[in-house]
Amino acid sequence: MHIGNLTSCNILMKFLRIFLRIIGVIVLLLLLVISTMITTMDNTPYKDMPYYGQWKKLISNVKKDTSGSVGELQAGWAKVNITPASPTPTAGYGKRKGALYTAVHDSVYVRAMVIDNGVTQAAIIAADLLIVPPTVIKLLQSRLTEKEIPFDQVFFGATHSHNSVGGWGTGISSLFFSGKYDPATVERLADAIFQAIVLAKARLEPVDLTYMEAIDTLDIRNRLVGEEGEIDPEIRSAAFVTKSGKKAILSSYAAHSTVLNSKNIVLSRDYPGMLVDSLEKGRYDFAMYMAGAVGSMGPIEKGADDFHEVKNQAYGVQKALLSDSALKVKSKSAALQAITLPLPLREPSPRLTMNITLRSWAFKKAFGDYPVFVKALRIGNILMVGMPCDFSGELVAGLDAYAKTKGLNLLVTSFNGGYIGYITHDKYFDKDLYETKTMSWYGPYNGAYLQEVIKDIIDKLS
Repeated sequence: MHIGNLTSCNILMKFLRIFLRIIGVIVLLLLLVISTMITTMDNTPYKDMPYYGQWKKLISNVKKDTSGSVGELQAGWAKVNITPASPTPTAGYGKRKGALYTAVHDSVYVRAMVIDNGVTQAAIIAADLLIVPPTVIKLLQSRLTEKEIPFDQVFFGATHSHNSVGGWGTGISSLFFSGKYDPATVERLADAIFQAIVLAKARLEPVDLTYMEAIDTLDIRNRLVGEEGEIDPEIRSAAFVTKSGKKAILSSYAAHSTVLNSKNIVLSRDYPGMLVDSLEKGRYDFAMYMAGAVGSMGPIEKGADDFHEVKNQAYGVQKALLSDSALKVKSKSAALQAITLPLPLREPSPRLTMNITLRSWAFKKAFGDYPVFVKALRIGNILMVGMPCDFSGELVAGLDAYAKTKGLNLLVTSFNGGYIGYITHDKYFDKDLYETKTMSWYGPYNGAYLQEVIKDIIDKLS
């Protein structure tokens, strides 16, 4: 063999060794990075976790407000149009990847009701949005002060339309669920909510309050496990009648606002919009709708196309709501108390597999890091509890019955301005499904934990 060939071979081998060392270093670095990003599921029972004791301390400091027990309830209401001047991303289905809506089928609104008993004021917001965005809440926390109504005394909810305004989310995930972030959209939504509260507050009148409860099993299904699971078939409403005869209603139901499918990219309120419009054309002067315990609950689509299905869903819910057989309980109390409490949780740990999870710092980097809280509002004989999640309808029945033993009618809503994903019944936690794997971000036992949170609130405000 020639000397030149040996030299070339030695050089090649030297470069090969260097290359393999570099590859080894890169692999090692990748393994180190991955190890800092992933871990395994922590299955410690929730009562043994620090956050459980933190919650118990928080709720123990809440005192029942009895100052309004002899007052008179007043209420005022208003709505503000939030339909954009030009198309935004369409918030809702991830497969759309933030696509702009192509047309306005029906306008979207923020609706507000302000309640006053002479001692306390509180506000209720129902937005025609997928959720009440944490980015919007961040702005409102500084704007809602004693001059109007403090943030802690404002109860937030959404219709959960998957065909409404996007552009309000931050982090990587927002590119799929709400589209490219636009601070102007966040500002506009916060302004609309603030304006609706101001308008409603200016229209206060004495009112009589009635709790209404209807059953609709024909328009709801368990979308998680089908007939294996339960449904929450109750339509829960608060009806207000002024001395001058004006009527308003706030209603909540657990069927998801997903009648419009992901291929129908138009701006719309889905079936809650048609329900509200129909109520306002008929028995009521003003109506507002809030998504209830929609986790695991889906609508039953009946019709020739999407908007035919929307009509059938809305009219089915309305028929049950207005039925003569619906329970009606007039409130004899003018009690009014609002609370907002931080909701302690374990660190977020979204699943990559059923047992391997993303570490909390990586999750927060991707999804954003916003405060999480629970809200509650007692109005007379009604207790509203707002959860920062898609709260499962399977978790409500026992709580509803428990509240009634305390003289209260419970109305649990989702999307209170924080968001922690889906909360399902704990018996499904190990099922490899969208709600229990992809959208379950805070580990096990949260079904039982949040049921206990709501029960504690019932005890405090009853």
